[in-house]
Amino acid sequence: MKKLAVMTVALMLASSIATGSQSESEKEAVRQAVLDYVEGVYEVDPARIERSVHPDLAKRGYYIKRGETGYSSAPMNFQQLIEVAKNWNKNKRDMSKAPKEVVVYEVLDQTASAKLTAAWGIDYMHLAKYSGKWMIVNVLWQSHPPKAGEGRK
Repeated sequence: MKKLAVMTVALMLASSIATGSQSESEKEAVRQAVLDYVEGVYEVDPARIERSVHPDLAKRGYYIKRGETGYSSAPMNFQQLIEVAKNWNKNKRDMSKAPKEVVVYEVLDQTASAKLTAAWGIDYMHLAKYSGKWMIVNVLWQSHPPKAGEGRK
């Protein structure tokens, strides 16, 4: 009976370790999809957008135009994002120090959520798994908020 109890505990531990490593690999795959998105724009590499973003993308952003104080809305679809990736950094600015902080909030078996802090602002993302690959399907973003006492110039 003691052997059975020890074996049961050992199997439970092995199962939880295997699940943990699978979760870590899934979390890393989500993180990599978000990095492909931001680096695709930073490095003028639309192929990285194509491999990390689903063609049914729904993206909506909010930013403050120069000289204004209120936010404007900027919806975007997949094809528009591809065009952004082709042109946003076409002058090849050095983006090596640009922010690209990724926080993966949750990874389930079919869906995941993450946050990206990038040069243009903060993106909140929903991802889904398609044919075993994590792809971004929704993005809600806003430009970096003005610091206290600052307005947009």
